[in-house]
Amino acid sequence: MLTVLGLDAVAESVYRAMLADPSGGVAELVARVGKPEDEVRDALDLLSELALVQPSSEQPGRPRAVSPDIGMEILMARQQADLAAQQQRLEASRAVAAQLIAEYADLRPAASGPGVEQLIGIEQIRDRLARLTRDVSTEVMSFAPGGAQPAAQMKASRPLDEQLLGRGVRIRTVYLSSVRNDQPTVDYANWLADLGGQIRTTPALPTRMIITDRSTAVIPVSSDDTATGAVVLTSQGTLTALCALFEGVWSCAQPLGEAAPKDSHGLNPQESTTIALLAQGHTDEAIAKRLGVSQRTARRIATDLMERLGARSRFAAGARAVQHGWLPSQPT
Repeated sequence: MLTVLGLDAVAESVYRAMLADPSGGVAELVARVGKPEDEVRDALDLLSELALVQPSSEQPGRPRAVSPDIGMEILMARQQADLAAQQQRLEASRAVAAQLIAEYADLRPAASGPGVEQLIGIEQIRDRLARLTRDVSTEVMSFAPGGAQPAAQMKASRPLDEQLLGRGVRIRTVYLSSVRNDQPTVDYANWLADLGGQIRTTPALPTRMIITDRSTAVIPVSSDDTATGAVVLTSQGTLTALCALFEGVWSCAQPLGEAAPKDSHGLNPQESTTIALLAQGHTDEAIAKRLGVSQRTARRIATDLMERLGARSRFAAGARAVQHGWLPSQPT
C-alpha cells in the first residue's frame, strides 16, 4: 500500500511489525515478517534512510519506528520533493530540446553539413528510417507525440518491432498520457511490452524524435507538419544532448501499465501540465496540441482546474495556482 511513497513490500511489513511490537529486535522481526535476515536488514536500512526508523533513546543500539502520523508526513514530503525535482529536470530537458529544434527548424538543403543530413518529403523520411531500423544493433529510443496513434501505422510497425525485439534490440518509447484513453494504442503498447518493449507516458513531449544506437537521431523540421521534412543528426555533441533529453523525460514518465500518480495537491501529471500551460497563457488549441487531446477535452480539463481554483480567468488561475502551491512562485 505504501509502495507509491517509496517503500517496498518487505520494508512496509518490517515497519508495521516494529509498530506492533516496539520492543522486538531483528530476530523477532525475521520471525514476524517471515523473510530472511538479510532482507529484513536491507529493509531496516531503507527505513532508516527514509527517516522512518531512528535509534532508540531508551534502548541504545536498537532501532525504533517513528509514529505513523509523523512517518506519513515524512514520506509525503519526500515524494513532493521528488516530484518537484522531476518536474525541474523535465523542464530543463524541454529547454535543451527547444534550443536544438530551433537550431534545425529552418534548415534548407544548402544548410546540410557535417553531422546534419536534410530529408525533404515523407518518402525520403520513410526510406531513411527504414535503413536506420534495418541497421540498428542495440537500442531504439523514441518520442511519439500526437496522442492516439493511427491504426495503419501501428499495424505496419508490428512486423518491424517484432523483428527488432527478436534480435535483442532494446526499444523504449514515450507516448503522451492521452493514449491511455485510446484502446487500440493501449493494445498495441501492451503487445509491444509482452515482447520486451518498454512503454511510458508523459503529459507533454517536446518533439517527435527517434534515436538509434545513441549515434543517430531523426527529428522533424516542423512539429506542425512532420511530413514536410526532417534532419538526421550524427554529431556527437548533439547526440549526447538528445540522449540526455530522452533519459530525462523517460525518468519522469509513467509506465503504461501503472496508474498515473497524483501529487500532494491531488493533481495527475496531465492536470499539472495543463495548469502550467494555463499560467503561461496558452490557448485551448495549444494546450490540446501539447497534450495530444481534442480542444474539447483540453477545455474541459482547463475549466475543471479553474473551478477547483475558484478562478474566473486564466491569469487568475495562474496566480491562484501559485498561492495554492500548485506552481512554483515566480522570481521577483
